[in-house]
Amino acid sequence: MNFITCPRCGRECYRLFDSVCRDCFFETFKLIELPHVLHARICPACGAHLHRSRWENIGSIEDVVLKAVENALFIHNEAGDVEIYMEPREITPYIYRVRAEVDALVREEPVHAEAETEVRIQRTACDMCSRESGRYFEAIIQIRAAGRFPTEGEKSRCMAIAREAMESMKKKGDRLAFISETLEQKEGLDLYMGSMNASRQVCRLITSELGGSFSESPTLVGMKDGRNLYRITFSMRLPEFRPGDVIRFRGKIIQIKSSGKKVNGISLENGSRFISTPEELKGAEKIGNIKDAVLTVLVSIEDSAILVLDPETYETVAIKKPMSLNAEAGSEIPVLKTSYGIFALTQSEIPQAK
Repeated sequence: MNFITCPRCGRECYRLFDSVCRDCFFETFKLIELPHVLHARICPACGAHLHRSRWENIGSIEDVVLKAVENALFIHNEAGDVEIYMEPREITPYIYRVRAEVDALVREEPVHAEAETEVRIQRTACDMCSRESGRYFEAIIQIRAAGRFPTEGEKSRCMAIAREAMESMKKKGDRLAFISETLEQKEGLDLYMGSMNASRQVCRLITSELGGSFSESPTLVGMKDGRNLYRITFSMRLPEFRPGDVIRFRGKIIQIKSSGKKVNGISLENGSRFISTPEELKGAEKIGNIKDAVLTVLVSIEDSAILVLDPETYETVAIKKPMSLNAEAGSEIPVLKTSYGIFALTQSEIPQAK
């Protein structure tokens, strides 16, 4: 093997690296560079980390610290087969020391380098939390019900759906997916929403589960960078009729079983199944609710009719016999008295007979 004399140090070597021996070359070669001090900004409210001018949720404080070091760590572009090891050490809740070790191949030679840095944590409210605390909003969802006031149960469920949707959309990257304010009105709820797109998704989810419909109404509130800025009011109307309501529709007496995009019910006259939509039921008349049912005496049973005592006058009246009647003469059965007559119910159809 022919040896070559290094022109810098005079030692013999079998190969030159940029006209010098290996040792001389790697004396000045910087495999890695790392600043002595780094800063990481973390939101104290939600834990988001400011990364390249964007707030991101990337995990624990240690994850944020390691991410900051990883982004600042410079590795020479000649390095190949790079392996990085980083060890964070907490000095205080606001200061971490991180040691970075790198192994790589440079011009087919194995190289090892180490560096240490200090990461200082700066706690600053992120854009989302700043806006949320400042009650920023892009849209208002007005939750109402057609021809009535929403029940407490409906309002609670709407709020639960909205919160679940906000959590889901935050995970998908919509940092404005929050409810900045909730106002309870006599006629319903007003939700002030940080994200217009999230608001639209909430409306879709509520109408999908509870039925009803919603409309959008934009309002111009200003300009930014030459573009008009709008706030959207989402007007939501829950269905007029709820499960348990008894309605008169096209001459039929219907007990509502479920209400959503489709309204399902049963005829109290012949037991037949009923399917419609909230839109088709506009104009139907609510004549009662099964919670208004009372117990009365079943006097006798005929082929297609039964005799019962009127729960108010105690007179014997004949009414249609329910298909699922399972009672004997002399017992008590639940009935619902309306302006269109008395209708017999089965015990299972009412939450509790009065």
